[in-house]
Parts: sequence; C-alpha cells; structure tokens
Amino acid sequence: MYESRRRFGEILATESPVDCDVVIAVPDSGVVAALGYAAKAGVPFQQGLIRSHYVGRTFIEPSQKIRDFGVKLKLSPVRAVLEGKRVVVVDDSIVRGTTSSKIVRLLKEAGAKEVHMRIASPPIIGSCYYGVDTPSTEELISNRMSVEEIRNFIGSDSLAFLPFDSLKKLLGSESPNFCYACFSGNYPVEPTELKVKKVGDFVDDGLNGNLESIGGGWVQANRNQIEVGS
Repeated sequence: MYESRRRFGEILATESPVDCDVVIAVPDSGVVAALGYAAKAGVPFQQGLIRSHYVGRTFIEPSQKIRDFGVKLKLSPVRAVLEGKRVVVVDDSIVRGTTSSKIVRLLKEAGAKEVHMRIASPPIIGSCYYGVDTPSTEELISNRMSVEEIRNFIGSDSLAFLPFDSLKKLLGSESPNFCYACFSGNYPVEPTELKVKKVGDFVDDGLNGNLESIGGGWVQANRNQIEVGS
C-alpha cells in the first residue's frame, strides 16, 4: 500500500502538474501520496496541517454541523509553512466535498496564496456495499458534479483526481483482481437495494452559526448516541 500510494502521488505530479512552492498532505491518509508528488515535482514537502489524534473520521458523522466542527478540531494549519505560498495539498479521496471545502478555507485563512487540491484516487461516484462505510450515492459529490464544479464548490484554485485509466495501468496484470465499483458504478455483485445507505445530510449547513451552536449540536448528538447505546 505504501508503494502504491507513493506512485499515485508521482502520477498526479506527472499528469496534473502545477507551479507551486510547497507540497503538503491532509494527514494521515494523504501523506505518502504527497511525498510521491513532492519527490516527482522537485518541490519541498512540509507539514502544513497538524492532525489531532483525538478526533475520529469526520465523514461518517451523522450531521454536517458535527462534521464541520470535527474538521476544526482535527486539523490545525501551520502559518509559517503556508503564508504567501502556492500550496499543493494532497488527499486520498473526496467523499462529500464538505471536508475538503473546510480544508481549503483553513489553508487560505492561514495565508496560503493559492491552494491546489490533488486527490490520490479517481472520483468516487458509487457507494460501497461490501463493507466500507461510505455515504449513500446521492451524497457523493463526484456523482453529482463535474471536476470543475467540485473545484468551485470547495474553493480551490485547481483540482485534479488520479485518472482511472492510470490507476489500472499501474496495477498491470493485477488490475482484474480488484473491485472498482465506487469509481465506475459497475458492481461485480449488484446490490439488491441501491439506497440502503444513508448517513446524515448533504446540506453544507456548517457555514452559519457560531462555534458554540456547532459544539452544542456535537454534544447533543453524542449524548443521544450514549442514550441509544445504553
């Protein structure tokens, strides 16, 4: 996996290059691809985002407000790395797109001159029904928008995904052994119900309200989870 992710970053640097001053990663899943991108592009890799290890996965939280609040708790930008710089930020995927929009905003608020998103996977257009906890198809931003529309939604200066054909080419003779349903929409075993997965709502309602109101929603949601669990 390490070598594959590094190669994904190299492919992005080769097929979707951009003039930049620094390459950073969305920790921790984007780190290895970012290292590959930086090495191939000949640009320094630095730690522009610091991740708190006490916050879990934000994309599976039930409410958009809770996910937004989680992003603010989870990631801290490093102004010394970002200020006045043209930044390439590498992540492993874009699911709903709302987390990516918060990351772009964090980087620009920290002084980044430009923010260029590079995603080390093809666009996710289909939900996984084989054990991976992904949202419903309607919530997947790549299922509803073009790459340019997504770029505009998240607010980055440019956006590029790992090309699907390049992924399969890299896998070579092993390519037929993998499932690509989330990238292609073609399921090896067709789900009996295509709308069984529904996690939260897509509405980006975290842009309004103060931190206390968002935090209050987080506390109430977790209180509800405890009551249900008990």
